[in-house]
Formats: sequence, C-alpha cells, structure tokens
Amino acid sequence: MDLPASLISLNPDIRFGKPCVVGTRIAGQDILSWLASGMTNQGILADFPELMEADVRGALAFSS
Repeated sequence: MDLPASLISLNPDIRFGKPCVVGTRIAGQDILSWLASGMTNQGILADFPELMEADVRGALAFSS
C-alpha cells in the first residue's frame, strides 16, 4: 500500500499525542474501532465527511 506519510500525524497537543488523521482530531484508533465494530468505510465517510477514503486506508496502514 503506497500512502503518503502525511496522512497521519503525532502531536502531543492533540488527543494526548495519539496518531490522528492530519487536520482532524480523529485518531487512527477511532477508525480501527469503528471498523472492528462493523462500520463500513462508506459508513465512516458518511458520518465524518471531513475524512477521505485515503484517510481510512492510512489509519489501517499506520496501524500495521
């Protein structure tokens, strides 16, 4: 998976330094939890319009 490194950021001032999608306060852990609970990528994108498909893939790539 070839994703830009700039999709996920670590900032100690945002969500206590958890890895978050750049430009949001949405942690990669949040995205993984939503997927684990059965939400689809489309469902996540519908609920959080500030995210893009690449952000969801970026969270998955970062976690691996």
